[in-house]
Amino acid sequence: MDEDILDLKGLKCPLPALLARKALAAAPPGKILIVLASDRLAVVDIPHMCNEEGHNVESVTRLDGHALFRIQRKA
Repeated sequence: MDEDILDLKGLKCPLPALLARKALAAAPPGKILIVLASDRLAVVDIPHMCNEEGHNVESVTRLDGHALFRIQRKA
């Protein structure tokens, strides 16, 4: 499946959620976006933003020093 990767490591709150929102808004319906974020609040902010916008957070994986979000843009 076609996926885009958005590397937001090093950015502080609220930038990861805002930039993820912008990328999802520009993506076609159903597109998968992989977001990498190192800010500790991103694990709360990004899923919350997705819930409000109607996007599906398929998974959140905590890796060494950052989190990986797999998000499907709403249809």
